[in-house]
Amino acid sequence: MDRTMTFSLGKDREKEIREILLTVYKALEEKGYNPTNQLVGYILSEDPTYITTHNNARNLIRRIDRDTLLQTLVKYYMTK
Repeated sequence: MDRTMTFSLGKDREKEIREILLTVYKALEEKGYNPTNQLVGYILSEDPTYITTHNNARNLIRRIDRDTLLQTLVKYYMTK
């Protein structure tokens, strides 16, 4: 039997992910990178070297599972 899996994050976790993404985005900007391109590279490859170590951004982004990150971004985009 094929079942559709469901995925749900609590509001607190979504808020934490948003804060992490904003911190990482800002750190990438501060170091002169294109944050969108770097984040896409990270999401596609899960290679942490796409993210700067500035302001602990690399360690922060690694706290978010890639599937969770994608789910959060899609949900945010689709609800706007």
